[in-house]
Amino acid sequence: MELQANMISLNQDVATRDQAIRMAGQLLVDAGCVEKEYIDSMIARNNDVSTYMGNFIAIPHGTDEGKQYIKKTGISVVQIPMGVDFSGENDSEQLVTVVFGIAGLGNEHLNLLSQIALYCSDVSNVAKLADAQTPQEIINLLKEVGK
Repeated sequence: MELQANMISLNQDVATRDQAIRMAGQLLVDAGCVEKEYIDSMIARNNDVSTYMGNFIAIPHGTDEGKQYIKKTGISVVQIPMGVDFSGENDSEQLVTVVFGIAGLGNEHLNLLSQIALYCSDVSNVAKLADAQTPQEIINLLKEVGK
C-alpha cells in the first residue's frame, strides 16, 4: 500500500459522518486518484451499507457506479481524535477516530479493504493511528500492512 503524506489529515474535528467521508474523499481528489463525483458515491455507499468496521474505524469507498470516477488506486487517512458518530438512525453509537478513504481500480479496493480491516482488527493498532502526531508516523505504522 503506497500512502503519501499529502493524503493524511491529522487532528480533524468533524461534526458528522458525511463531513468525515467528504474530507477523506477530497484528499483522494486532491491527489488525482478520483474525480470529485466519486465523493458522492462514497456518501451513497455509506447510506446504503455502513462503512463502519468496528474498533473505531470506517473505510468509506464508492459504489459500483462510482468506479467510473476512479483514475488510480489510492488511500487517504483522516484522523479524528475526538471521534465522529458513524451510526445510522437505528444503530447504537459507532464512534470513529480513523477514517480510511479508498479508491481502487478494478477490484484492488477489495485487497485494500481486507488489509486495513486485518490491521485494525487489533484495537491497539487503531489507538496508535489515532495518537499519531505526524503523517510520517501513520505511514510508518501502515507500512506493515500488505506485507
